[in-house]
Amino acid sequence: MSDDSIEPGIDDQLIGDFLVERATINPAGIIEHNMISCPSFATTPAAEANMRDSEASPWKVRWQMELKPVLIVSCVTLFLLGCVAVPAERGIQSARFEFALIGDVPYDGRTEKEFANVMKQINAADLAFVVHNGDFWGDGGNWSEQARPELAPQVATYAFVGGLPPCGDETFQDRLRLAQSSRHPFVLVPGDNEWTDCHRAKPRTYDPLERLTKLRQMFFQGDQSLGQRTMRLTRQSEDSRYAKFQENVRWTYGDVLFVTLHVVGSNNNLARTPQMDAEYLERNAANLAWLRQAFDFAVRSSSKGIMIIAQANLLFENSWPPDVQRRYMLGGLGLKSPEKRRTTGFDEILAALEKETVAFGKPVVYVHGDTHVFRVDKPLIGSKSRRIIENFTRVETFGHPDTHWVRAIVDSRDPNVFSFQQEIVKENLVNH
Repeated sequence: MSDDSIEPGIDDQLIGDFLVERATINPAGIIEHNMISCPSFATTPAAEANMRDSEASPWKVRWQMELKPVLIVSCVTLFLLGCVAVPAERGIQSARFEFALIGDVPYDGRTEKEFANVMKQINAADLAFVVHNGDFWGDGGNWSEQARPELAPQVATYAFVGGLPPCGDETFQDRLRLAQSSRHPFVLVPGDNEWTDCHRAKPRTYDPLERLTKLRQMFFQGDQSLGQRTMRLTRQSEDSRYAKFQENVRWTYGDVLFVTLHVVGSNNNLARTPQMDAEYLERNAANLAWLRQAFDFAVRSSSKGIMIIAQANLLFENSWPPDVQRRYMLGGLGLKSPEKRRTTGFDEILAALEKETVAFGKPVVYVHGDTHVFRVDKPLIGSKSRRIIENFTRVETFGHPDTHWVRAIVDSRDPNVFSFQQEIVKENLVNH
């Protein structure tokens, strides 16, 4: 772990190499331990992998002077009996903390300048980390080097003019520089603009799979986040069955589990070419496995809540009953609900998300970008009840042409756990 990484708490250091994630005294006066690890004695690759998960785990017990010797003796006893390593992935901060959510920026010359204003504000804030939920540059199909005055105003607003060309090597390097310059740990989630849509990029096109390989090599290596100060991440690629999916990560901060999924817009790269369909099938299977593992881990570690971050809008409205579709979106446009639900590249993820959310029973938040409309709502409708699933919340971050950010607040003492505050950057305000 680098000197700039988030370090284990002082109480971890008091007992040397032993880490005990949780210690409690039951009503009978017996000390009970959960998720105990002894990383200095982990000699096998499997044990070392478990220790990497545990290394950032703080003590979740308020030490009493008379309790420390008992715990030290307990750890020594465990070592003599043979350590059992269980990945703890516990966070290291207090019950309340804040972090930043951004996405779908910067896209062009204007928003590259505005993004600097966003990051200046974020860097000045007291935050645990920053998550960019994808589309670190614009859709190459809508980019041009110079303004196009022939475009109608409503179209020109969503045209990307100037700045670095999407999908190019220079753009990859620039965005990595931006991520690494963050004062806080910085986690990037892949979006469709980073690779899926590069087949239509201007001024030149790229092979999407070649760009995906480059993205993984540059942004998703090692067990640390990006940023000047880093934090430890667990990658799905640590499982040999999913070795290529370095971009799917999870981490625990405080009492909350965070997990990223590589689910992208453009229909999740489904139904464009047979080669892309094969890519979708493999990645979708990995995403489903990672999602289920995350919920299982959240249950076993008694997490107070879980936040899932991906780029894609899962098109929740596609599964809504007709009356909800009419009230929420179609009525104002004078449209009717389709007679048959259309198939999308998000259907399996959406079904798994519903099942896991209901079973978990605690607050679940899905954060995404993709459609560029800031909102906090409850769009997940039960397939049986046909009512909203109350413990699920969706947050969509600001996106081009609006360059602002969302402050997320976690308070494990609050039954809702999560709350959100829009942060409007003064320098980026529009002259209406």
